[in-house]
Formats: sequence, structure tokens, C-alpha cells
Amino acid sequence: MQIGFVGLGKMGGNMVHRIRRDSDHEVVAFDFDAAAVAKAVENGATGAGSLEELVQKLQAPRLVWIMVPAGDPTEQTVQRLAELMQTGDAIVDGGNSKWTDDKRRSAALEPKGIDYVDVGTSGGVWGIDVGYCMMVGGPERAVDRLAPILDVLAPPTNPDSVNAIGPRGWLRLGETGAGHYVKMVHNGIEYGLMQAYAEGFDLLDKCEYELEHAKIAHLWNQGSVIRSWLCELAARAFEADGDALEKIEGYTADSGEGRWTIEDATAHDVPTPVITASLYSRLYSRGNGDFAHRVLAALRNQFGGHAVKETPER
Repeated sequence: MQIGFVGLGKMGGNMVHRIRRDSDHEVVAFDFDAAAVAKAVENGATGAGSLEELVQKLQAPRLVWIMVPAGDPTEQTVQRLAELMQTGDAIVDGGNSKWTDDKRRSAALEPKGIDYVDVGTSGGVWGIDVGYCMMVGGPERAVDRLAPILDVLAPPTNPDSVNAIGPRGWLRLGETGAGHYVKMVHNGIEYGLMQAYAEGFDLLDKCEYELEHAKIAHLWNQGSVIRSWLCELAARAFEADGDALEKIEGYTADSGEGRWTIEDATAHDVPTPVITASLYSRLYSRGNGDFAHRVLAALRNQFGGHAVKETPER
């Protein structure tokens, strides 16, 4: 089959590479970065110099998968594709869009007869080798058309695994928005898991024993209750940068999905203290909260006469 791909960054470029490497499906690829398009062509895709050219090179009914940043870049891409595509075509958003945006875009595309599919994609830069976990929302007819592509992008089937959904590494979870909603919660859980590992290793780093973090992370992945892929990645990080991680600044960004998770949890009266605390820790990592800490020090000094630490003169 044939599919168009818009956005050839770390994830999009690797997905195009995996599709071409592991199947006979044809990919027409576009990115505003000409070097990224050239790389996709090198990996077997057909290049396009614009969205117009991409749509022209696809046979109807068309499938176009978008892998661009959430927000305005995705919004503008969907709107432009809507002008170029026809009844029976489908747009797939594999980025980190908010599920409410999916519902709005789907409703706007419906009068044009264009289907909209949202795919929450997990796997990061490792997906090209191990496959991607994909949480899918949208009309059944459109998801059925997309299934051969999803099968190639998903992890290989483990014949020894038994689960309730079958061997595929993807699942249609419901109507439009369901995929990105589940991916949002997935990312909120990811925040909490990462924070727990970070705090645990921080304690190991401060204790009285001379411990090797990489070896401990490897040990924990051998039958431990807390073994995980994140723990494997922690081991890799310590091996690459040393136990002190001195080459890395303690600044952690967020994609916004943790915030959306907390927002929706609050709307449903669902307490999420771990996810919320992990987001706040990321905010602190960026130097935020300094004024609050100064107020705390000042209050402690005022009511108890406790000493305050003066800032160095500049």
C-alpha cells in the first residue's frame, strides 16, 4: 500500500525507515528540512518538496501520517492537507496532540468526507529497532485501512506471549481522541516512574556506601520487581556519562501531556499525587520556585530568628 509522511524528525524519520526496511509499502515523505527528505529518500522513500507535491504523488484514497510537533504546527498541517485532500482520504496524527483537538479537527473534516485518526505513539528513538506501541482512535474504516502500516511499525510478535488483545503492538481504543487520551495517561504514568527511579538513585548517590549505579540498575533488571525498560535506560545513561552524570544539566522539559493528565484527573475528581509531584519536580529543575524558597527562608528567619544564607554579591 501507499502512505504519505509529513515530519521526518527523530520519530518520523525512523518510522519511514522502518516501513521501507521491513515491508513493500510505498512512502511519500515531506519535511521542511530538505536534508531530512534526502535521508528518507536514501532509506527508500519517495521525496516530496511540498505538501501539494506529496498529495499529488499519492493515489486516492490517500493516507497521510503527520509527525510534527503538537499545537500550531499540527494544526496548520491538518488545515492545509484538508484543502488539498478529497472525500475518502484520511489524515493520521501520530504526534502528541491533545485529545480535545483531535475531536475538534475530526468534526471539521467530517463535512469534507476526510477521516481523522489519532495515534498515540510510544517507543522514542528506539522504535526503529524494537517497534512502537500505538494507541489508536478514530473511525473503524480508516483504522482498518491503516492496519497494514501499524502492523509493520509495531513490535514483532512474541509467540510465547498471551494477552487479551492479540499479538499486535497496537490497538484501536475507540472513536476519535481515544488514542491520544490513552497516550496522555501513559505519559503521566511515565513521569511518575521516571521520578521514582531518579529519587531512588539520588538516595543511593548520597548514602555512606561507594555504589556503582550502572551495576545496580543492571542488577535490578534481573528478576527484580522494579525491573523495566526505564531501568535499562538508566544503566545505559550511567555507563555513558558516569555515575555522577556530570555532563548533563539537571533541567527537565515536559511535553505538556503530564499537565493535561493532571487537568483531566482534577476534572474527574481523580487524585494523582505521584504524577502531579513528578511534574512539579520538573518545574523546579528549570530554576522555577526560587522565589518561593526565598520567602520560606525569610519567614523562618522572622518567626524563629533562624539564620538566612546571604546571596553572593554580583
